Amino acid sequence: MAAGTADGEAPVEAAPPGCAHVAPSRAPRTRPRADAQRNRERIVRTARDMFTAIGPEVSFDEIARGAGVGNATLYRHFPDRASLVHEVVLSVLDRTCELAVRAAAEESDPFDAVRRFAHGAADERTGALCPMIRETFDRDHPELVVRRTRLEAEMSALIERAQSAGRMRRDVGAGDLMVVIGQFTRPLPGASRDSSERFVHRHLQLFLDGVEAPARSELPGRPATLEDLRNH
Repeated sequence: MAAGTADGEAPVEAAPPGCAHVAPSRAPRTRPRADAQRNRERIVRTARDMFTAIGPEVSFDEIARGAGVGNATLYRHFPDRASLVHEVVLSVLDRTCELAVRAAAEESDPFDAVRRFAHGAADERTGALCPMIRETFDRDHPELVVRRTRLEAEMSALIERAQSAGRMRRDVGAGDLMVVIGQFTRPLPGASRDSSERFVHRHLQLFLDGVEAPARSELPGRPATLEDLRNH
């Protein structure tokens, strides 16, 4: 039996001598092997961290080293940068949506749920990924549309619950919250990631204090939606 690769992903076994013309019998594979899936998840997690810490110029060699896999394994999962960025963006959207679901389920105070979601979403550093999304991602890709729609629904439900309870001002929408999170998590020019992150949660908390009811002033315009953001 052939040995597995250094990354734990087993190669296809060779046919026995004299039987090279016979294809090996195996059951149809309906899901990735567990070790291959773990490698894929490590690559995506490492790429997400490096994209936000270093920027879009980080090399595949650096990502492979950070993930603890060989270059061949990385390219087997993601043959080019666009495919890796695609997966990272979907991963961030999935994780952000789950933050909203958990906050709604676990926080009894609806505004605490909004606050918890906002700080968790800021930790995903979506603002740092925005330039890469614009350059490499089709905004109408079916996988992106599905996740975007789900995230908008979960965020809107969080906000509407807080507003219905009288805990959040009514002239704020999901788009307003995402704009703020995106702006606050965008790297400051000439500043290191650590320097920028010193201010993210502090400034986000200032914003959240401003949207907690009762409102102390009237906002210009109408509440922004995620659809508004897509049209700009």
